[in-house]
Amino acid sequence: MLNHTPTLLLAVHGTRSPRGTAVAHSLALRVAEITHRPTRLAFADVLDPTVEQVAATTPGPLVVVPAFLTSGYHVRTDIPHQLALAGRADAVITPALGDHPALTATARKRLEAAGHRPGDTLVLGCAGTSDPHAQTELDQAAQRLSQQMDTPVHLAYAATNTPTVTDKVTELRTAGHTRISVAAWLLAPGLFHDRLSDSGADTVAAPLCPDAAIAHAVADRYLSACLPQPART
Repeated sequence: MLNHTPTLLLAVHGTRSPRGTAVAHSLALRVAEITHRPTRLAFADVLDPTVEQVAATTPGPLVVVPAFLTSGYHVRTDIPHQLALAGRADAVITPALGDHPALTATARKRLEAAGHRPGDTLVLGCAGTSDPHAQTELDQAAQRLSQQMDTPVHLAYAATNTPTVTDKVTELRTAGHTRISVAAWLLAPGLFHDRLSDSGADTVAAPLCPDAAIAHAVADRYLSACLPQPART
């Protein structure tokens, strides 16, 4: 168990979209309300303050919760590197958020709110990754959503990987699928979600945030890191 009250450092990717940045600040505020613990927001990329900057100026124990849907480059390499540069190799880094049950449940809720109909062909629109470990996690996310929705789920990407969401929608239409819904496996609005919206699908779900369930998932990660760990034998 960590001594004293650790600060929760919420590490998000960063975006040039003002809407996406507002969502990140809103998420941090909601997490602080849930946990009643000191909470600081930092950006792994694009914006300041960086994870390194915040970690270097935060005294005492530190729990870093990566607000990412997979444990790709930023979670496995970049954030630990920034913490090391800040002299905070003592910080505890929790798993990414993607496999938390609240994420799949929220994706389903967003789909239904956007107008998804039973029988729609379903695409899970992700940011994309070149990391094989993260790709496996995306495959697992598609499987979980398929179980939730009781229908096959096709993976497609806004960047990095192929097929793009637009190409997948076009391919499905050519194959005779008349109604296509896209679930957004993205936390916040921005360029990637705009690409989902422009894909030509009949229904495109909103990003997972803002939603109280995502803030509770972050809180769960933090609180689990604060629990006593089983003794090693």
